Amino acid sequence: MYARSTTVRGTLEGMDAGISYVRDKVEPAVRQMDGCVGLSMLAERDTGRCIVTTSWADRQALKNSAEGVMAMRRRAAEIMGGPAEAQDWEVVVMHRLHSAHHGACARVIWTDGDPAEVDGTLDTFRMTVPAQLDELPGCCSISVMVDRGSGRSVVTTTYDSPQDMRAARDRAVQMREDFMKSMNRTITEVAEFELVVAQLRIPETV
Repeated sequence: MYARSTTVRGTLEGMDAGISYVRDKVEPAVRQMDGCVGLSMLAERDTGRCIVTTSWADRQALKNSAEGVMAMRRRAAEIMGGPAEAQDWEVVVMHRLHSAHHGACARVIWTDGDPAEVDGTLDTFRMTVPAQLDELPGCCSISVMVDRGSGRSVVTTTYDSPQDMRAARDRAVQMREDFMKSMNRTITEVAEFELVVAQLRIPETV
């Protein structure tokens, strides 16, 4: 499975219109493209940043979709009032405890590490992290996407509500610090988002 994330650093004033555009126009159009599995959208209400992620059945479907989504990406950026930046990923972990519903949110962690150590890191992640998710109140799912060429990765953990995400924060911090230290990876950013479109539909991998 593969994915493309498009980050728009827009304005607060343009966010709601941008969400409506992605939900009403982009998601139905993208779902008609060959190999598309689904779409999700995260919104950072305090800053205007949004991340739209599309999932694809294989690398070729991801590549073939690039031209078809360019106009929609430009239009989303215009509506939200900020620049858009796209990043392609390989989806290497998807584990769900249950489906996300209205009001769900997500904590996203970006990390850097040695590209040569990606596979070993993922093996350790699969063996250790999913088994600990029951310790996080209201946890819905966890996913990992990687860029094998650079060694970059993004880990997204979804929760039933902002209250659950706050309640899980201390335990989640300890878990990720222990893991990153043992795997010699560096956290470059941690951010919390509202999950405003939840139709990514990536199949279970754990």
